[in-house]
Amino acid sequence: MLMLALFTSAARAEDAKPFNPSDYPPGVQKALRYANEECTGQDGGEVTFAPDTVRRIDLTGDGREDYIVDFQDTKCGDRETTYCGTGGCVMKILVTLPDGSVREVFDGNVRRYKLMARPMKRGAARTVRFDLHGGYCGGFGPQTCFKQKAITATPFTFKQP
Repeated sequence: MLMLALFTSAARAEDAKPFNPSDYPPGVQKALRYANEECTGQDGGEVTFAPDTVRRIDLTGDGREDYIVDFQDTKCGDRETTYCGTGGCVMKILVTLPDGSVREVFDGNVRRYKLMARPMKRGAARTVRFDLHGGYCGGFGPQTCFKQKAITATPFTFKQP
């Protein structure tokens, strides 16, 4: 049984496709270029994206794929913290518009995020819960700060009080 499990996981690892930015629409590729520009600006070397850097999911409820670009596991050369700090890691949310173009609606640092349960109403936007730096809730660094936002085609940001 153990041998079968090892063989299966090894086969899946061989089938795993390396991350390729060209697998995504131009708007997502532009968001990914941020990583290269940031790394180059810090003389960091080659950018390595994690396989799950981009998540495809319908966030707006319109049936089109939207994108969450999370740089948490992206590396700049030997550096693991180029895209992360005490406020979390750089995350971008892009939505696909009716004409097929992609619009960035969020760009900020997030410690973690969680997709909330699908809405019962068909076509309703998904809500994302963001775990942010405590300063966004009037506190400081490690204090708990959660904000929720239904994702639409309207850009948004979180402001510190």
